[in-house]
Amino acid sequence: MSVKPQTKDDISFDDFKSQIIKDYEVAVLSRECSLLGGREVLTGKAKFGIFGDGKELPQLAMARSFKNGDFRSGYYRDQTFMMALGLLNAKQFFHGLYATTDITKDPMSAGRQMGGHFGTHSLNEDGSWKNLTEQKNSSPDISPTAGQMPRLLGLAQASKIYRNVSGIDATNFSNNGNEVAWGTIGNASTSEGHFFETINAAGVLQVPMVISVWDDAYGISVHARHQTTKENISEILKGFQRDENNKGYEIIKVNGWDYTALIHAYENASEIARNEHVPVLIHVNELTQPQGHSTSGSHERYKSPERLDWEKQNDCNKRFKEWILENNIATEEELSAIDKEIKKEVRTAKKEAWTEFISPNKEAKKTLVVLLENVASKSPNKNFIAKIKNDLIAIEEPIKRDLASSARKTLRYLIGEDTAEKQALINWISSYIDEIQPKYSSHLYSDLPNKATNIEEVKPVYSDESETVDGRVILRDNFDYIFGNNPETLIFGEDAGAIGDVNQGLEGLQEKHGEFRVADTGIREATIIGQGIGMALRGLRPIAEIQYLDYLMYALQTLSDDLATLLYRTVGKQKAPLIIRTRGHRLEGIWHSGSQMGGFIHLLRGMYILVPRNMVKAAGFYNTLLKSDEPALVIECLNGYRLKEEKPTNLGEHCTPIGVVETVKEGTDITVLSYGSTLRIVEQVAKELLEVGIDIEVIDAQSLLPFDINHDVVKSVQKTNRLLVVDEDVPGGCSAYLLQEITEKQGAYKYLDSMPQAITANAHRPAYATDGDYFSKPNAEDIFEKIYAIMHEANPANFPKLR
Repeated sequence: MSVKPQTKDDISFDDFKSQIIKDYEVAVLSRECSLLGGREVLTGKAKFGIFGDGKELPQLAMARSFKNGDFRSGYYRDQTFMMALGLLNAKQFFHGLYATTDITKDPMSAGRQMGGHFGTHSLNEDGSWKNLTEQKNSSPDISPTAGQMPRLLGLAQASKIYRNVSGIDATNFSNNGNEVAWGTIGNASTSEGHFFETINAAGVLQVPMVISVWDDAYGISVHARHQTTKENISEILKGFQRDENNKGYEIIKVNGWDYTALIHAYENASEIARNEHVPVLIHVNELTQPQGHSTSGSHERYKSPERLDWEKQNDCNKRFKEWILENNIATEEELSAIDKEIKKEVRTAKKEAWTEFISPNKEAKKTLVVLLENVASKSPNKNFIAKIKNDLIAIEEPIKRDLASSARKTLRYLIGEDTAEKQALINWISSYIDEIQPKYSSHLYSDLPNKATNIEEVKPVYSDESETVDGRVILRDNFDYIFGNNPETLIFGEDAGAIGDVNQGLEGLQEKHGEFRVADTGIREATIIGQGIGMALRGLRPIAEIQYLDYLMYALQTLSDDLATLLYRTVGKQKAPLIIRTRGHRLEGIWHSGSQMGGFIHLLRGMYILVPRNMVKAAGFYNTLLKSDEPALVIECLNGYRLKEEKPTNLGEHCTPIGVVETVKEGTDITVLSYGSTLRIVEQVAKELLEVGIDIEVIDAQSLLPFDINHDVVKSVQKTNRLLVVDEDVPGGCSAYLLQEITEKQGAYKYLDSMPQAITANAHRPAYATDGDYFSKPNAEDIFEKIYAIMHEANPANFPKLR
């Protein structure tokens, strides 16, 4: 082992020694936080702990090569890396462990995620971008293993876009594409499909990405022989190694306890990725996990005595200390003094963090105890209230739940009483919940002035010269306007490039705007979404195309766990305004039905879900979204691309409002709500019903998340006194959601003279072909007969039984 790490710049021995000692201090600090953090969980002060012990040394090396503007996409063992960059200190570590709901104390997520999930702040208070090139950046972690990989691909691709596409204002985002995206993952998690999909996609795209695999030979309790072929991820990925004739990866293998080799490996990887835009895999071997996987169990249960002894001897911190001593960089006494000082520092940080966490609760407890004493003194149920009060007093270190629960339970013993003391308690409860609840619930969607629901409608304009064209032409020409006027926009997906998508909505646009902005991808939905998330995190405005709505299922984990939660889990400190374009509704067959709306509206809270009935509406949604900065899913009607529509003269400028329904036909007898392709069937049936004396009001939902923010549907129900929701999702799916929104949230139940009903698809997935569609999803006869039956029940004399 050489004494001096190979570094780019020549430095003096004193500077070199200072670097080594600083790294040693960070390694010890991180380890002490892990050890003391584990004890905090065991004492009950923290709920759960998962730490980075055993991975300190390679993270120090990675931090050395991490530059301003770079992005990390990692996982929950990277605390040493964050500490080495000055992005996490010991007190913040413990605040994260305790789940402190103060972003200034837990800057990673203000207690919304368990400790070990690291992110930085990309946004100013007004939602505008910070200059990301002047800071070191970390995209916010998610717990699902390998879930960070798709996003990593997009973070790296952004550098390629900034380097190769002219006209973009990259001031806050890139210095000629010189930024590297750094990924980290545990060796066992490389078994996940997201890892392999990302590896392949990055090799194809040739993006500046460095993936570190922390290999400690286990995945929780399961040994690598059950995880990876040959027990060696770099061995089985050898086929990705680039050579003279083929582009691919640079693959580096290094031991996790070898400080100088690690420094060299990471500097080499950084230079290759940064300058050549070549992805690099660093397989870091022979790492350990001194405390086991997490605080949920002990690794002594599944590791042999021999393995446990080997881990003690080869702990990277131990080997680092030995190397420092062997090379006379510091003495045993000097290192012992550092150890002692850092242990004191960590204990102090832990104590201060706990005091800051618990003190507001103790103060609130004092106030609440007085209120409980007061209401008890005036209540015939004072003995019951006294018990609640005494139980609360006995909790020396109360959490917020203890306070809220005690106060609210007390109200049960005050039913029917009317005293000033009771009102004071009620006021305290209301005030407390108003203060505390947003700490756990805010930022699901943007609350800034430019949020999508604030973008005003701009109606399409028509003239005597307006053409009647296929719907696809409207989309194509609208996208052409978007790409011509917004250089930061780009679109990519299966068949999106050369042929202009399967329905020709992008016809000719790749030739006009270039392969970087209108691009084909492989068949790999998870990383298509990942590309979009990563690029959106870095200031671009990507549109990720998923060929059919059903295929979105391949990317649902990434959408649900990563994109939809991003704003929420960063408390508004990061954003990824990704637009997902797809097509669905009425496509025939089990795997191409495009009807799984109930799943999407529940799993993608935090995104907008938009269901335009035609292409003018769809184009307007894209224009609206590009005026805001929030993620959305736009589902175009698959059977609408060849239908004729009048082409607006203000394409690219008209905006469809988000969260607003549209009444497409007024009527008096019953309100019928639908969306997408099924709405056209309802419109057809509306004409047929007029022949038997039934006049229905037809409303297009247009937007499912959010739905009808102006509560226009209930206004219709006030007039018609009846409600039917028509939906091609399965029973209990989207229609159940819409009925709850209308009858419960909007209060339409008060105006109903008939039971509100839904007509849905059958419980099974749709069968193939036109007959399969007819007997699987709502058809015109189903809708006609359902509405007629409702009117028959209300007025059997005028509407005799049909069958």
